[in-house]
Amino acid sequence: MRSARLEAFLEARAPLLFAHRGYSRRAPENTLAAFREARSAGVPGVELDVQRCRSGELVVVHDFDLARVTGVRRAVADADYADIRTLDAGSWFAPRFSRERIPRLGAVFDELADSVYYDVEIKARGRDCRAIARGVVDEIVGHGLTRRALVSSFNPFAILAAKRIAPEIPTAIIYSGDRDLPYFARHGEARFLGRWSAVKPSRRKVTRIGVFVNRRMLGYPVIAWTVDDVALARELLDRGASGLVSNDPAPILRLPQFARAR
Repeated sequence: MRSARLEAFLEARAPLLFAHRGYSRRAPENTLAAFREARSAGVPGVELDVQRCRSGELVVVHDFDLARVTGVRRAVADADYADIRTLDAGSWFAPRFSRERIPRLGAVFDELADSVYYDVEIKARGRDCRAIARGVVDEIVGHGLTRRALVSSFNPFAILAAKRIAPEIPTAIIYSGDRDLPYFARHGEARFLGRWSAVKPSRRKVTRIGVFVNRRMLGYPVIAWTVDDVALARELLDRGASGLVSNDPAPILRLPQFARAR
């Protein structure tokens, strides 16, 4: 199956820069406040996490359990959105964000539209990811964001499902050295399970040799996460990274590489 080219993604010039879960250094992660903050800071892209709750809605939240950001110990998969939407998802960050809620994916797209580009990370377990992949693709296509959205995941079955539905949407496989992850998600082996548009390794995996293998030998642009230090950001770009994901992207945006891309 032919991969959508990253060069066509959003019709923008590299390097790419994504605000991790919105501008999560300044506002509670994955809330509309964080996404608005990224837009206000002039960050060109946002990264966000998507899960499917029990009632079928696509909700923007990272953890499989709601406890860390809402104080309610309940799995996202076991909760209806009618209940999720009432939870305070901002007070843990600062009292002034007490009105922030866990948004639906469509609400984020409604809010930001084409003012940014997107890295939509599918959070899903297991092999059968058809329902969440279909939902994500439908939201991207329905909001006219096919050329401004990248679909990524640690789970190769999630992005394989998305590619089967909409091969024109770019995809990326994520990996890191975290020992809690399956082996294939630790070293990038899943990049051989399909023809993706890019790879997304953790920053510690972005070595000169790794970039050479991914870009020069395999043809995969490299998007590194999570990069908050400006000196490290400059170093990774010099090594050949095509994009960065950052909790604090504004200082990185001032690097000359991004000034040339604007």
